Amino acid sequence: MQSVELVRIEHPSGAASVLGRVREHVKDIQARAPDLDRTGAFPEADVRLLRDLGALRVFASGAVTPLELMEALRLVGRANLSLGRIFEGHVNGARLVRLYATERQRGQLDEDLAAGALFGVWNTEPPPGVKLVSDGPGLRLRGAKSYATGAGYVQRALITAAEPGGGRRMIVVDGADRARADASAWSVRGMRASCSGDYDLTGMEIEERQLIGAPGDYVREPHFSAGAWRFTAVQLGGIERVLGLLRDHLAAGEVDAVRAARFGAVLADVRSAYLWVREAAERAEGAGAGQDEVAFVLMTRGVVEKAGLAVMEAATRTVGTKAFFSDHPLDQACRDLALYLRQPVPDQALDRAARAFLARDAWRDDRLW
Repeated sequence: MQSVELVRIEHPSGAASVLGRVREHVKDIQARAPDLDRTGAFPEADVRLLRDLGALRVFASGAVTPLELMEALRLVGRANLSLGRIFEGHVNGARLVRLYATERQRGQLDEDLAAGALFGVWNTEPPPGVKLVSDGPGLRLRGAKSYATGAGYVQRALITAAEPGGGRRMIVVDGADRARADASAWSVRGMRASCSGDYDLTGMEIEERQLIGAPGDYVREPHFSAGAWRFTAVQLGGIERVLGLLRDHLAAGEVDAVRAARFGAVLADVRSAYLWVREAAERAEGAGAGQDEVAFVLMTRGVVEKAGLAVMEAATRTVGTKAFFSDHPLDQACRDLALYLRQPVPDQALDRAARAFLARDAWRDDRLW
């Protein structure tokens, strides 16, 4: 695996300071988003900005509060959902390494983060899947990943692969080899700048130091399901972007009672989603998190999805045909959000959450409520 050659940037180490600087650049990132959407180009300048501001290191360090991390994810998602997806994947990848790695591997992680490396998590794969094979003196990979966010740009991709003896193992690989990436596989209407294409891993040599944790650790609970709160925070930022555009449209003219009521209803939905995500962050990141916290996060996914669908309907219904023109900011905001809300198995998540809530007597045990 090649080393990351990036210039070390000096920046405030405190999360609050970095958050303030990220907030100052939200409008700048939003201004660049339309060009990235048109070309489907990876947001290299924006990723570099997050690195220079210290966000890539600070919020992947594990030394921030749940609410600080939530605010960072929400702000970046509000700026550009594609960038938010990349940022959330970076945080997720670094956290999984830190959670299951050896002390030596954690030291390498800290060095990579200090150097500005971008992490990602790639799990989805086309048949027959990615396998770790031993066909000589060492180990090699065979297969490819699909929907790999930042394929060809992520310096440290945490992937999963089937081991020769059974089970699936996490492995840190170089994800920045453009020759292995196929961007054409990401032919979508929204989230174009996330560059979530295919990445061919065949023939890549793997050393022992790249193997993270034990077989099965990737899907180990509660971290696997409870960690979903982080992408709901990014989605929340995208939802707030749509709500803000709706507010600006209404504030620019006269508002009748019907439109005011419609805005008030979705404002309540979005605020409710915020409160659910906030509590999900605190519960999931708290000491002793377990199945109760998993259920709460799964329910949060449904609450956020419902708010997102409602605010998009309200915005396009209020603005009308103009909202569907390619040069209108609502067009991209809604296309990106609609796709990002399609995170894996939302119906299954809601079913699991509902069954967990039904299994408790709310009058005798209010912990889950």
